[in-house]
Amino acid sequence: MRASDLTKSLSALVEQKVPTFLWGAPGIGKSSIVKEIAQTKGLEFIDLRLALMDPTDLKGIPFYDKESHTALWAPPAFLPKDGRGILFLDELNSAAPAVQSSAYQLILDRRVGEYELPDGWAIVAAGNREGDRGVTYRMPAPLANRFVHFELEVNVDDWREWAYRSGLDARIIAYISYKNEHLFTFDAKKETKSFATPRSWEYVGSILAAKLDKTLLLDTISGAVGRETAVSFLAFVRVMDRLPDIEAILKGAAFEQSDEVDVLYALSSAIVSRYLSAPDKEQLENILRYSLDMKSEFAVMLVQDLQRSGVDMQHSAMFKEWVKKFSYLLE
Repeated sequence: MRASDLTKSLSALVEQKVPTFLWGAPGIGKSSIVKEIAQTKGLEFIDLRLALMDPTDLKGIPFYDKESHTALWAPPAFLPKDGRGILFLDELNSAAPAVQSSAYQLILDRRVGEYELPDGWAIVAAGNREGDRGVTYRMPAPLANRFVHFELEVNVDDWREWAYRSGLDARIIAYISYKNEHLFTFDAKKETKSFATPRSWEYVGSILAAKLDKTLLLDTISGAVGRETAVSFLAFVRVMDRLPDIEAILKGAAFEQSDEVDVLYALSSAIVSRYLSAPDKEQLENILRYSLDMKSEFAVMLVQDLQRSGVDMQHSAMFKEWVKKFSYLLE
């Protein structure tokens, strides 16, 4: 399921307190989606990495109660005591079977030991698929039956929308727009340690922001996304040097349009990223005017990227002219 569709379904199930499980390859944003839902709804968010826990970490430690002459369980401090939120059980199927058993009681009965999960909290779990080269244990059928299961797929359009919203480096967005297949290069049959995922491209953004010496960039970026992808990305980055002045375009300057596909991908992404960083109505009119002379598919891509990022164009005089010219591509 695409991230955009999954977000809608998961949001509805969180409201109903239905336990859900997200399956997917490593690094594709499972935890980010759940955290974003919590932020959007104004909910608390607790992320528990079950693979790092012992059974007593979740169930608590037994102690002797003098009054009742019985053994009680002291619940862990990290579990919520009140309020509303999402309890995210990450790497559930990577946890040892004994830890999964403790989680089973929490998911099934919304309690474990002496602890009871408050009514305002929903449970969402996630894990990698069994064939993804991670450490996983087969989930017991009774536990699996307590979840509604979703499998998250990697979708370039959803990722690009997120990347613009998150302010990811425009060079990365442009490159993935040009080379869709390099957003996710994980292959469970290969033993490579570095491969491209949405998460590792975030790392590349941090690497670029670190302003390393150019002689170190290839090896460093290779460590995040793999050598072949890093070589291709850095070759594409050099295309950015051939772009017209983005600031001048936003101010209304006209430039000769390029016919080179890689340049147009880079230019479109650069314009969108720059505009979203500081939206301005006059600049939007200038962007739309400039796009009228672009190759049609790139003019449409540019405008749709702006619209997906929440830019309203309905009251723009230049947008009406734009629609007249490109309406045949929007049908």
